[in-house]
Amino acid sequence: QVQLVESGGGLVQPGGSLRLSCVASGSIFNRSAHKTMGWYRQAPGKERELVATITGDNTNYADSVKGRFTISRDYAKNTMYLQMNSLKPEDTAVYYCTAPLGLVVVRDYWGQGTQVTVSS
Repeated sequence: QVQLVESGGGLVQPGGSLRLSCVASGSIFNRSAHKTMGWYRQAPGKERELVATITGDNTNYADSVKGRFTISRDYAKNTMYLQMNSLKPEDTAVYYCTAPLGLVVVRDYWGQGTQVTVSS
């Protein structure tokens, strides 16, 4: 079964850090420089929003997380990461990863989400 699985979420105090991981199983990340993978989040009562993406060597961040979050990937481990520092209560949301998987037949997949709660 081809899927993306997120982990690393949890409860953290304001100012704390978390590192989310997104592992691909059943297939591998497509390494095309034109393909985009990334992280999105959805807070209660709000629409899903972009957090960070990576396309080739280029990264893109939402203004609200610039300077605090870092997206990265390790093709050898088939894993994408989101390092989150200086967390704020407004970062509380379910975080989802998305990535293109496959070499010949390429399809975008979404993970099931991992909850991040920032609260004292």
